Amino acid sequence: MKVEQLYTGCLAEAAYYIESAGEAIIIDPLRDNQVYIDKAEKDGAKIKYIFETHFHADFVSGHVDLARKTGAQIVYGPTATAEYDFIEAEDNQEFQIGKAKLKVLHTPGHTMESSTYLLFDEEGKEHAIFTGDTLFLGDVGRPDLAIKSDLTRKDLAAMMFDSLRNRIMVLPDHLTVYPGHGAGSACGKNMSSETVGTLGEQKQTNYALRADMTKEEFIEELLDGILPPPQYFPKNAMMNKRDIVGVDEIAEYANTGLNADEFELKAKSLNALILDTRKPNNFVKGFVPGSVFIGIDGSFATWVGTLITDIDQNILVVADEGREEEVVTRLARVGYDHVKGFLKGGFDAWKNSGKTIDTIPSIPSSQFVTEFINNSKEMTVLDVRKIGEYQSEHVEDAINAPLDYINNESNDAVDKDTTYHVHCAGGYRSVIYASIMKNRGFDKLINVEGGYREIGPSEIPTTDYVCPSQLN
Repeated sequence: MKVEQLYTGCLAEAAYYIESAGEAIIIDPLRDNQVYIDKAEKDGAKIKYIFETHFHADFVSGHVDLARKTGAQIVYGPTATAEYDFIEAEDNQEFQIGKAKLKVLHTPGHTMESSTYLLFDEEGKEHAIFTGDTLFLGDVGRPDLAIKSDLTRKDLAAMMFDSLRNRIMVLPDHLTVYPGHGAGSACGKNMSSETVGTLGEQKQTNYALRADMTKEEFIEELLDGILPPPQYFPKNAMMNKRDIVGVDEIAEYANTGLNADEFELKAKSLNALILDTRKPNNFVKGFVPGSVFIGIDGSFATWVGTLITDIDQNILVVADEGREEEVVTRLARVGYDHVKGFLKGGFDAWKNSGKTIDTIPSIPSSQFVTEFINNSKEMTVLDVRKIGEYQSEHVEDAINAPLDYINNESNDAVDKDTTYHVHCAGGYRSVIYASIMKNRGFDKLINVEGGYREIGPSEIPTTDYVCPSQLN
């Protein structure tokens, strides 16, 4: 028997490949699913089932397309409904995979259909659990993602308490825990950076599995500090219920190279968003006017889903040469399927065509520190980190304008006539913020390179009280 975790860092997502005696299954596949087909072919195995732990909200699954390509059957837990053919498994139903076996444990709480899969090895011994978004290492799934449900967060949290105690905590300590996500996912709030553990370890260290915890205490702790989910979550969850196109079909029109003239014409005719995915220090030095920056080397998919509110928006891509297909794939993973081409030859092609370029003023952190110390009363600083980061420590009198909330009313107090020095933690989010605001007509934003990681250790005055100055 073979068990392999396929972890995708940019989504903090884990899919699983299990093979026994010529039969294979996939658990929670990504949309770009060729890797699973290749693994099965290498092992001389046939993919028999595609198991989904729940209807995912943070990415678009590859289950429907993979089923079309392989003939495998899709399996969900009890209460699931979708527009395509699938097996709605019963609680405790068992599925044979070669000489191994997978048992369905219905564990509602994250969503109503959420299920954990218990794997028995080829000797019939309990081997591992695949917990999806029910149990993470160090955390459990958020209970506020049920789609089109009249259930409250407290209702789902109460279900989660029962699922953990009645279905998971009663299992043997030696079981390997294979979760659906690791640190960095918005599906939980305090996940470990580890991606594989044991159930015994979780019983000892996971706050949500404390044996002496009452249901009321569990609900209170689980709901405490949960931020609103990114706006794309319900959209992805609904896509996962529909029979949608696969990435191969998307790539046919998305991976089209356009020269500078074609690119400019298409941007205007389609009212397309120009998405620049290069490195932030390259972007600020020159970009196609009107571009929005979200770098491929950061938490790309999550920021796209958080900040681009129209999932059906036509998109044109500016990328480093050779990375265009990667950008298209990673956009499709979170449901942004309407890429209409990319700038062939990258930004150099635009620059060499003689067309107008735009820039964002950017200064090193050392220059910012010197100017602030000498002239702080004349400087207005925007800290675009998350509220918790800001509360921990920030530049004295800095205004907290979290990038996460750039589309909210809380950002309306930023004034077009005021010059702002903008920083984040390391220089990635500040460029995203500045690019979006420049696209909206704000021309007096100065990016601070290096962010607070370089500013904080300097002699600049800082404050660490938990009472941030918020825009309102």
